[in-house]
Amino acid sequence: MTDFNRTHDLVRAYYAAFNRGDRQAMLDLLTDDIAHDLNQGMRETGKPAFAVFMQRMDAHYREALTDIVITVSAEGWRAGAEYVVHGEYLSTDEGLPAAHGQRYVLPGGAFFDVVDVEGEPRIARVTNYYNLQDWIAQVVGQ
Repeated sequence: MTDFNRTHDLVRAYYAAFNRGDRQAMLDLLTDDIAHDLNQGMRETGKPAFAVFMQRMDAHYREALTDIVITVSAEGWRAGAEYVVHGEYLSTDEGLPAAHGQRYVLPGGAFFDVVDVEGEPRIARVTNYYNLQDWIAQVVGQ
């Protein structure tokens, strides 16, 4: 089991890698069987599925997270994060409004399960949330 500080550092490193656009560094922080709960969608499992998801996101969106606040359970095996997403909608994502470079800002959050893998903490589950209707209203209104 990981402790509070190591889990906090793990989640902070995950978001630092996200903001750098370093997808390999993000993948390195995950378990091989990562459970990824998509916002208002289904669960995908495994690093390959997570990598494909990130490729799709990078093709359609440019995002950076600010005001990141990380909370960790006392035992260190669960964590949550709240943040503000600053993004640009680059190309039309299937089933969503047409893209033409619209910018958006919206709050988001995530929940994490963390496990010990060979002495190192790794993210075993990430569940993401943001208000899809807020995002749609922002991009349609531009």
